[in-house]
Amino acid sequence: MRTALAAAALVSASALMLGATPAASPPLPARMADTGGGTQLITAVAAGTGSTAGTVTWWDRRGGKWVKAGSAAARFGAKGLVEGASRRQNTNTTPTGLYDLPFAFGIKAAPSGTVYKYRPVHQSSWWCEDNASRSYNRWTEPRPADCRASESEHLVAYPSQHAYALVVGFNYHSRVHGRGAGIFLHVNGRGATAGCVSVPADAMRRILTWVRLGRGPHIAIGTTGGRTAITRY
Repeated sequence: MRTALAAAALVSASALMLGATPAASPPLPARMADTGGGTQLITAVAAGTGSTAGTVTWWDRRGGKWVKAGSAAARFGAKGLVEGASRRQNTNTTPTGLYDLPFAFGIKAAPSGTVYKYRPVHQSSWWCEDNASRSYNRWTEPRPADCRASESEHLVAYPSQHAYALVVGFNYHSRVHGRGAGIFLHVNGRGATAGCVSVPADAMRRILTWVRLGRGPHIAIGTTGGRTAITRY
């Protein structure tokens, strides 16, 4: 047995000396349970559920293979990440899971080259987060009477974060009141987020000019391992 192991080690060492490299592991999207069925994917990965920082990477599927298109440092909720299906509102946690990207918006004009649906933010633009409102987890313009300002997000009030943003489809299509509202991929603020994912402004501009509705883009949010591992989604 020792002789066989030594021979294998010698062959491996010889291969490395000849310039051979170990087989690379498949790209992250190829290791995921689901990528949404499209040909564009954004992954937002943190080391663990207690992390407030990680990496956002955007990918293209070309010729049957996933290819990295770009990446940037990312920030998550101040209280880390939590399974999206069990998240509660106002917990400062980022929901893990796989979500679509309904539309983009921004206080600033869409970056040149943007073709994704992009809504300009006005003084009357709000994101309703009032659990008692019929407009819960929706863009409203103006804010409806049943949506309290104290329970909602006045989008123009966050000039840095909402300079450019993409809506994350968390709790968006089949709304569960109390689970959470207003989860975006947006520009960095001063620190960790209230539950969104954020990246530097330049990265957000690059993502907006890259993303294409016709290619079925999704975002997957998760950790490197454990029950919220991004590969589970």
